[in-house]
Amino acid sequence: MDFRKTYYILPNLFTLSSVFCGFISVSLSASGQGGADLYQAALAICFGFFFDTADGRVARLTKTQTDLGRDLDSLADVVTFGVAPGLLVYKWGLTSFGRWGMFVAGLYVCAGTMRLARFNVLSRREELAGGVGVYKAPGKYTLGLSIPAAASVLVLMVIVAHNVGVYEWVSGGFVAVLVLLLSYLMVSRVHFRSFKDLRPTKRTFGLVALIVGSVVVIASAGVDKAVVFLILISAYILLGFAESILLLKRHLFAQRQLRLSRGAGAAVVVAAPEAPPAEDLPPDDEVLRELGAFDEPDPASDK
Repeated sequence: MDFRKTYYILPNLFTLSSVFCGFISVSLSASGQGGADLYQAALAICFGFFFDTADGRVARLTKTQTDLGRDLDSLADVVTFGVAPGLLVYKWGLTSFGRWGMFVAGLYVCAGTMRLARFNVLSRREELAGGVGVYKAPGKYTLGLSIPAAASVLVLMVIVAHNVGVYEWVSGGFVAVLVLLLSYLMVSRVHFRSFKDLRPTKRTFGLVALIVGSVVVIASAGVDKAVVFLILISAYILLGFAESILLLKRHLFAQRQLRLSRGAGAAVVVAAPEAPPAEDLPPDDEVLRELGAFDEPDPASDK
């Protein structure tokens, strides 16, 4: 038996461990009667974050990236970072709305599922453009807020409320608005940095040193660690908004200069601003293209 072939099982075991953590969280949230059970459900999702991060690293280190592993990872994310946080936030802060609270939490699950499906579709199209079976390097940006990042906001809120006891100042209306905002960001066209293309440069080391230094200063001030991580993920989301607005302004300025140069009859070439490749500011029908409106029907499929 060639034991090297068993390496393909290793990253899938990490992915399935993430699913198991999601199932534990769902069980605790469904049967929980108090804040302690919901806190443990949030911690189970935190363990899911670890396994979800590790499976990709293990697959790249062992060179065992497969289509099965990628689709399995998306299914795992639906459970661990979609269904589990949706039920958790419903039991934690949306039960006072009754069925409307269930509706809001369900929108989060649906938006996260749609975001994962769109990510898989765009990834496969990029691979087909570069050659069948070619795994491209991670891009600088991701389209829409990733579902683990959205789930981390909800999970950290529950942990902070348990550790610090600030839930008395957090109303159910605020929680509902936050869940709706996260749901929108996941299916939006806002570009967020993936941080998967970082290189060991002076700028990278400076940024890491700044983040680590800020975390140390805040933590040394007696602030709860969950609060620190919640501040960091909030800053990451705000960074996505700021960069999207900046890129939009640059794109509109370049288009305006190009129209003026064409109207004046001058042969001026306007350089396009640096922007996320391929998917930045697409035409109006790009959203319909992502939804499959222009795809040829697959005779082997029932849909």
